[in-house]
Amino acid sequence: MAALIQPSATLPSPPLLPKLPSSSSPPSSSLSLPKPKPLHSAAAASSTQFPSPRPPPSPLPPPCRPESRRLFASEPFDGPPPPDAAAAVGSLTDDCFDLLRFSVGCGDVDLARAVHAVFLRLELEENPSLGNALIVAYLKLGRTSDAYGVFGGLSRPSVVSYTAVVSGLAKADRGLEAVEVFFRLMGSGIHPNEYSFVAILTACIRLTELELGVQVHALVAKTGYLESTFVSNALMAMYNKCECLDSALALFDEMPKRDVASWNTVVSGLVKAQMYERAFESFRQMDQIDGFRVDHMMLSVLLTACTDASSLIRGKEIHAHAIRIGMETDLSVNNALIGFYIKYGTIDDVEALFEKMATRDVITWTEMIRAYAEFGLIDLAMEIFHIMPEKNCVSRNALLAGLCENGKAFEVLDLFISMVEEGLELTDYTLTTVAKACGLLGEGKLSEQLQGFIIKFGLLANACVEAALLDMCTHCGRMVAAGKMFKRWPFEWDSSIICTSMICGYARNGLPDEAISLFCRCKAEGSIILDEIASISILGVCGTLGSDRMGEQIHCHVLKSGLFSELEVANALISMYSKCWNMDTAKKVFNIMPAHNIVSWNGLISGFIIHRRGDDALTVWSNLHNAGIKPDKISFLLAISAYKYTKMCLVDECCRFFSSMQTEFDIEPSQEHYASLVGVLGFWGFLELAEKTISNMPFEPEASVWRALLDGCRIHSNAILGKRVIKHLLLMEPRDPSTYVLVANLYSASGRWHCSETVRKEMRVKGFQKQPSRSWVIHQNKTISFYTRDKSHSQAKDIYSGLEILISECQKAGYEPDTSFVLHEVGEHQKLDFLFYHSAKLAAAFGLLMNRPGKPIKIVKNISLCGDCHQFLKYTSAVTNRQILLRDASGFHYFSNGHCSCNDRW
Repeated sequence: MAALIQPSATLPSPPLLPKLPSSSSPPSSSLSLPKPKPLHSAAAASSTQFPSPRPPPSPLPPPCRPESRRLFASEPFDGPPPPDAAAAVGSLTDDCFDLLRFSVGCGDVDLARAVHAVFLRLELEENPSLGNALIVAYLKLGRTSDAYGVFGGLSRPSVVSYTAVVSGLAKADRGLEAVEVFFRLMGSGIHPNEYSFVAILTACIRLTELELGVQVHALVAKTGYLESTFVSNALMAMYNKCECLDSALALFDEMPKRDVASWNTVVSGLVKAQMYERAFESFRQMDQIDGFRVDHMMLSVLLTACTDASSLIRGKEIHAHAIRIGMETDLSVNNALIGFYIKYGTIDDVEALFEKMATRDVITWTEMIRAYAEFGLIDLAMEIFHIMPEKNCVSRNALLAGLCENGKAFEVLDLFISMVEEGLELTDYTLTTVAKACGLLGEGKLSEQLQGFIIKFGLLANACVEAALLDMCTHCGRMVAAGKMFKRWPFEWDSSIICTSMICGYARNGLPDEAISLFCRCKAEGSIILDEIASISILGVCGTLGSDRMGEQIHCHVLKSGLFSELEVANALISMYSKCWNMDTAKKVFNIMPAHNIVSWNGLISGFIIHRRGDDALTVWSNLHNAGIKPDKISFLLAISAYKYTKMCLVDECCRFFSSMQTEFDIEPSQEHYASLVGVLGFWGFLELAEKTISNMPFEPEASVWRALLDGCRIHSNAILGKRVIKHLLLMEPRDPSTYVLVANLYSASGRWHCSETVRKEMRVKGFQKQPSRSWVIHQNKTISFYTRDKSHSQAKDIYSGLEILISECQKAGYEPDTSFVLHEVGEHQKLDFLFYHSAKLAAAFGLLMNRPGKPIKIVKNISLCGDCHQFLKYTSAVTNRQILLRDASGFHYFSNGHCSCNDRW
């Protein structure tokens, strides 16, 4: 068998193709290597060990028919011999063609090779048609190297031979070799035909190689093949892929003859460029031309345009058009319709369409998995996955993503491990989804195991996977590991996504200074693009910090860049302003938004609640209900909480509202809903009713429900009931750090120091850490943080001196320190030392020293304000005649003239 042609310097150096003589030639770009193939082994995560991936077993080729194998048997053929040698060779050649077609149909590589052997044995190299047929058969069977060998053995390859090899290499993602063979064709003196040009343009599309495509365009024009609709369609597709829509449209306008593929190509380009109106205009123009009938590809592309343009009416019009022209049974159109209704319809629309489909493929079933997952019906999604007749990598990834989006992290890991154990294909999407699931769990050891697995099997050389792992590390508190990954991020990769992940990670792990510092540095270096995702992330950081000035700057950028029309960005603005003491601006943003979703309404309700404006929150709820928008579980949770902060006691109305969740909206109340109701009852003093509500719960109450009742006991000083609640909490096994801390503090408050230390020791053994009390102020665009008895600030001496003067003045005005808030076994004098230098007091002293008179002091605290600090800040606002605005875990406190907006109930 002839040796393979290897790309080397021995091939004649082809002359550069002439460039188009156009004044508006698209910009040039150099050849780039084709993208790597999808990965075939990846990581799994579990609490034990990851299994080693096994390669999938090679499927046995289907057996050929006995009569087809007969040609290569040792015994003679059945039947009479051919009349002469020429006829025998001709008959044998015809059999070879038939067998090659059959080998492709049944995927039998061995049969194709047997034909190849006959080809060589009978010296049929002079038959170019059979040689070309062998090349095509090998290419269709995925044996590119064998096709290359046949091509190299041809004594006089024809234009068909060259074209077949160029096309096969291009489709096999070996674009650079396809280009080299095409150059060899040009240097051989053989003129390319229209199929040759389509083949090389396919390589240009796969390589996104615009400069070469422009040169091919010039050669096409020179050789007169621009009149070929086939070639012009390929040129338009190349320009579309290289994002040169103007060149594609100009070529389309100059085409002397168009077919359906021409219209499909131009409409696809317009949709890709988000020029939806012009895409629909082109569709209408085509529909009015006699002889043209819209095909399934056009309808699928237009449905994509409807989805992206949020046009529900247009999508239904396309659906009606498909029915009118008799394409309601077309599989690809129905699959596109399912995708459309997933985003802008209801699950009933999707199910109705699915039930009517006479034919379904793996795409259909996968779309149904995605539909059920999108609508939160993850159990039905899993049921569909188990009953679907054929599964592939995409369907498994769809289920993985659905499980992850619905918080089923453990189920994601189980499915992932089964994929690894079965040796199934694992793509970048698989790995990123599993990394996200590990991040949801927040377990550091598990994340380390997944990262080690990916590194061990060489699956890290990919920006998407690395970015997902870095984000996973930040969710698991592994900021040191995330920092190392950030520093070694390759220069040639897009750094915007990694910068955004790192900024969010810092903010998520209580390091807002580092988040803002990194953002400013990345912005100055130009390494971060403030796109939709980055803008949302930075606005979230600004809201967490209470940095309204930087939030306003991001708001300006959002308006200038046109991102305000994106729902998620506008929702992030509402959240940011509501957390930065500016509820009025948050409401203005909501009012001018071009559209709203349930997140928008929930964000506005939540803003009013953290500002303790319950009546305003309930007004927004009424508007939501009157607008016909279906509330979700979070909407009800917020609306119940709003009754805590109404001007009048509306407990009866709150109870009726709680009951309506199930009777009117068919939503089962969860632990969070019961905790919110108990919190409302306890807040207004209905402690017995709250306790009765807990006892009547349909499931065992969790710690959050008992904590809500304990808050009511604290507000109304009901020690008897409080002791009963404490007993329940102490008997429960803590499941999160906050419960451990509460139990330890309860022991400390009752003087049981030994029990308190035992609980804290158990916390340390299980790896739980108490979140340290921290308060901060924004000064000159910098976050100035304080911890209890913190002396790290460069002006600590002045701050402590000012605070001592302030404490003295407050004591003269009637302030009495409450040492019951010191939960440490120390003497009374030491308790005062602990109490006087809480982080909120230090932050207030700093704010008074650094801000000009008359300007409000804005403080943010990461946990709830203690009773003594609350009392101290009330006196401080009176003796300094300054307004102090503080946001803690419970919401906002506005201290002014010795009073607080919370009315001492928080």
